[in-house]
Amino acid sequence: MIVKPKIRGFICITSHPDGCAAHVQEQIDYVKSKGEIADGPKNVLVIGSSTGYGLSSRIVSAFGSGANTLGLFFEKPGSEKRTGTAGWYNSAAFEKAATDAGLVAKSLNGDAFSHEMKAKAVEIIKNDMGPIDLVVYSLASPRRIDPDTGEDYRSVLKTTDGEYVNKNLNTDKGLIEEVTIGAATQEEIDNTIKVMGGADWELWMNALDEAGVLAQGVKTVSYSYIGPELTWPIYTDGTIGRAKKDLEVVSDRLNTKLGEKYGGESYVSVNKALVTQASSAIPVVPLYISILYKEMKAKGLHEGCIEQIQRLFADRLYGGDLQLDEAQRIRIDDWEMRDDIQSAIAKSWDTISNDNIGELADYAGYQQEFLKLFGFGIDGVDYNAETDPTTSPASISE
Repeated sequence: MIVKPKIRGFICITSHPDGCAAHVQEQIDYVKSKGEIADGPKNVLVIGSSTGYGLSSRIVSAFGSGANTLGLFFEKPGSEKRTGTAGWYNSAAFEKAATDAGLVAKSLNGDAFSHEMKAKAVEIIKNDMGPIDLVVYSLASPRRIDPDTGEDYRSVLKTTDGEYVNKNLNTDKGLIEEVTIGAATQEEIDNTIKVMGGADWELWMNALDEAGVLAQGVKTVSYSYIGPELTWPIYTDGTIGRAKKDLEVVSDRLNTKLGEKYGGESYVSVNKALVTQASSAIPVVPLYISILYKEMKAKGLHEGCIEQIQRLFADRLYGGDLQLDEAQRIRIDDWEMRDDIQSAIAKSWDTISNDNIGELADYAGYQQEFLKLFGFGIDGVDYNAETDPTTSPASISE
């Protein structure tokens, strides 16, 4: 099959197996170039491991620290008639590279919110790995079925305090348009917290604890975002932000429990805004990211997912320099939030229009990063050649 990108809205409905593999290899090569992470993790569980920060966490664990990894995701395999999702091909490429390097690399595909998936993970950890010394919770999902009650919760991207009107980048057309985002009901806020908050993270840690598969000194981390005030109505002060606040409450609870029982630690890491499948769906954010990329690249400060997670692991989690803020969060968004970067973004935001977007924002860079998420635009890949869409992770039986 010859695969070309087909974009609908904020998603690309095709993925390139060879391109995804090349993108994964780029990240592996970067991590290897940075050298070994001293005292890094050796048995790692990544919940939400197939794209974005979760995928980079798995790569840094394996190729920066020599860790055995178990990755969980919910992706679609390809067939002879259609391609699978990018996360499916990312995971296949990672597994092959890690296995070739002599590491244990296992994957589970399914509903990470379910008790069944937690039980399967425990079985693999017991049979194929050692006690887990790092758990990364990086799950991004629009819905969650409660494993005990069967209730189906759906998250929403809304404000919590009236309508919000601001500029937005139509990524299909490359045009700046006005967007109006409505306010959520209390039920919608509560449901978003149920999906994107810390409830499932805590269930995972409790299940691993009860199964006796956590190591002494275990660490766990989940990822969050804060950003500048101009995005707060839709993010930090919106329904997503409410869920992230719940994540912090859960992290504090886990920190106490793990500390008392294992001498362990729990953290929320506030990461940089990047082009991911999740961020592409959030109104206002794509325009902000395009301007952010322009300013950070100009100052030599730009990072992608792999650079962020490499710095998080090497300097903060295992480097002895956590640099916690007043809420005990790790701030790996520190370069994004520098005063000079944010003041430049604010100035551009006030004046940006369809007439000057090419000068004030890196829309081309945004597009390039978006396509790379799906394996397109990668150097060295022949996109006119046939590729095998049935490629899959070896450890998964479909």
